[in-house]
Formats: sequence, C-alpha cells, structure tokens
Amino acid sequence: MRIEGELSIYRAAELKAELLAAIKPKATLEVDLSGVTELDSAGVQVLMLAKRAARDLGGELKLSAHSPAVVEVFELLDLAAHFGDALLVPSA
Repeated sequence: MRIEGELSIYRAAELKAELLAAIKPKATLEVDLSGVTELDSAGVQVLMLAKRAARDLGGELKLSAHSPAVVEVFELLDLAAHFGDALLVPSA
C-alpha cells in the first residue's frame, strides 16, 4: 500500500479506514510512505493504530520509503523504535 499526499488530520478518517481494510490476519502489510508530503499527530496516531491492529491479528505493519516529512516527524518524536525502523532512510 502506498500513501500519497498529506497524512494529517484532514485525511485521518479516510486513511484509517483504508489501512484497517488492508490489514489481513497473520499477514504483513507494507506501507510505502515515499509520497507523504505532511505528517501530523493525527497521522502518527493512524499509523500507530494500524500497527496495533496488525499485531492483534497476528500480523505485522512495515513502513518503507520514508519521505523527508515522515523522517522529520519520526526523529522529532523518536518513533523509529516504536515502528521497528532500525534506520530511517528518506526516499530519493
């Protein structure tokens, strides 16, 4: 799954529904964040909810291709460990 544009309060409900619908029991969902132009606390909460939902179903949520906007917020909030990102590398 790829997220494009804002991952913010303005799209939180929409993206929450999309992410939760994409999570399947005992499966890994990879979310490409290279197209994210803005990330706020509502967007972070959606990602945290999706991670917990995947784990509750015996699966995993993996984030990949972090955009500069995502890297900035993850570094500011020290979220790399929470999401299991050993090394945050922004997309090209």
